[in-house]
Amino acid sequence: MKKGLSIVIPAYNEEKSIGSVIEEIERVMSRSEIPFEIIIVNDASRDNTKDVIRKYKVKVIEHQFNRGYGASLKSGLNNALYDYVAITDADTTYPNEKIPELYQYIDSFQMVVGARTGEEVHIPFFRKPAKWFLNKLANFLTNTKIPDLNSGLRIFHKDLVKSYFHILPSGFSFTCTITLALLCDDYDVKYIPINYKKRVGKSKIKSRDAFDFLLLIIRTIIYFNPLKVFLPLSFIFGVFTVLALCYDVIVGQGIFNKSVIFFIFTMFIFIFGLLADLIVRKR
Repeated sequence: MKKGLSIVIPAYNEEKSIGSVIEEIERVMSRSEIPFEIIIVNDASRDNTKDVIRKYKVKVIEHQFNRGYGASLKSGLNNALYDYVAITDADTTYPNEKIPELYQYIDSFQMVVGARTGEEVHIPFFRKPAKWFLNKLANFLTNTKIPDLNSGLRIFHKDLVKSYFHILPSGFSFTCTITLALLCDDYDVKYIPINYKKRVGKSKIKSRDAFDFLLLIIRTIIYFNPLKVFLPLSFIFGVFTVLALCYDVIVGQGIFNKSVIFFIFTMFIFIFGLLADLIVRKR
């Protein structure tokens, strides 16, 4: 076991900010007593990011083509020297001076997350409704209050996260997925409030990514706890079945096809959920 901290920073077209992020982390970590390394994963940037990185004594991983945020984190983890890994962004949004504070909890928790719930949090307004809805859905499906579902500042055990590589996506939903996965498997996750600054440069997240996050949350929960999805669905169809039967008996003086179809759908979803749960338990 090599105790220390590998700090992985994915970078894609971040020439305006990557230098100041590296300098801040080097300054903060040098004042601590934590052994550390900085790993920059240049995800085939088309600007001068590569030239800026060369000015610093950091470990650099070059992608030959743009593979995505999650793929960059995987590359960083595969090349990490230490057993604990911190991730942060290259756009100056996260308070990297908090990394040593997060690190002090990592012996007692499997993951420590910088939750963007501080006094100064600059999240674009158009993202807030989708973020609120996705967070509420994740809270319901995991039976856990999650202060920040997809914060990009966190520290975790390298080997533990690598054991989930087969379900971790290559896109922005990497952090969301690992949060859900660890919570569903009953690992201990610690949240530390942090501020979140306005980013330097243009955001890489698109509006359509919200729908991808929604699908990812549902898919991940089905993977770990399918009854959380299928039981509410079967209940909803069961309500429609009862309403349809009442209408048929009272108004139509009989039972018609729509009631039978609702009943079949209800039973199908319920049985499918039970089978999925048995498969998960056996796995």
